Amino acid sequence: MVGADTAWMIVATALVLFMTLPGLALFYGGLVRARNVLSVFMQCYAIACLMSVLWLALGYSIAFGDGGAYWGGLGKAFLAGVTVDSLTGTIPEILFFAFQMTFAIITPALIVGAYVERIGFGFVLLFSALWMLLCYAPVTHWIWGGGFLADGGIFGETGVKDFAGGIVVHETAGLAALLIAVVLGPRKHQTTPPHNPGMVFIGAAMLWVGWFGFNGGSQLAADGGAAMALTVTHISAATASLTWALWEKIKFGKASLVGIVTGTIAGLASITPASGFVGPIEALVIGAIAGILCQEAVNLIRNTLKIDDTLDVFAVHGVGGIFGTIMIAAFGAGSWAAQLGGLAIVGVFTTVVTLVLIYVVKAITPLRVDLETETNGLDIMVHGERAYDHNS
Repeated sequence: MVGADTAWMIVATALVLFMTLPGLALFYGGLVRARNVLSVFMQCYAIACLMSVLWLALGYSIAFGDGGAYWGGLGKAFLAGVTVDSLTGTIPEILFFAFQMTFAIITPALIVGAYVERIGFGFVLLFSALWMLLCYAPVTHWIWGGGFLADGGIFGETGVKDFAGGIVVHETAGLAALLIAVVLGPRKHQTTPPHNPGMVFIGAAMLWVGWFGFNGGSQLAADGGAAMALTVTHISAATASLTWALWEKIKFGKASLVGIVTGTIAGLASITPASGFVGPIEALVIGAIAGILCQEAVNLIRNTLKIDDTLDVFAVHGVGGIFGTIMIAAFGAGSWAAQLGGLAIVGVFTTVVTLVLIYVVKAITPLRVDLETETNGLDIMVHGERAYDHNS
């Protein structure tokens, strides 16, 4: 099966990159004002490029090196010692590197949704670079790289169960997004509806397809486990889409396109950590709850707490990932101590590191653009381009 595993993982790697470029970029881009859509594209694209280089230089070694329980070390910096013959399980290690690189790309890219329309571009690049290396990569090592939260670590033989990134990706990105939104403050123009719901739909559909590689690829093999992960991913996404739309109809009298596709993302984020440990019925339950839970989280963050997490990163990704992680224990596939403990440890670490980085980077390069730039739009003011002849 070595050849089949390798072939599947090449496809899965392409699918996960497809999630960020163009999926996430289109999903986020359609939600902002027309005068900011190119800035969103630029942020997602530049992050993808920068994280790729940094993952090669340091990130992969920190996450998957042999340094110890807390830090992978720098022994594999610039892929030192990795050849075409090196293996991770049954696949070439260079392919495992590439697959994990696409995760290192999408995780900081998810945070983009919290600060669009008012963030300094220099801040985006420097913060994303340091955050991936000092927050994401160490957490990856702790859970997926044999660190202290993995099997045989502080929680015993079971360890923290996180199949494809409920903690590693969604909790870390969600918390970072929320913290940046709080420090950054709200936009001056918050009432403008999404400028292109059709673009949001296309981006969400691409994310859904790409997520098959995200979750199915995390099996690292072309086998029944990968097929089950792919199937439960789809069921959760479909169910959450329906419950989000139904809940929206009950509360507001209309079910919106932007709503149903946001429900899709909520279902995908929620099944991500559990996708290797549950079956179709459990996926149905996870998706059904996620569509309502994440919608209520949006209402809490946006309307009750008045935090301008612009595109609801914490409410959808953070809450979804945390919920799915807890459901692993609820369905008996992991221990309560490990699941809750892992969430708490990573949550505290992410909060501290993110806050420190926000203020350090803010001292180096402006966190927020000036009022004129925000009013006129980042596209023309920061990047010198317009997406349309007439911007709204």
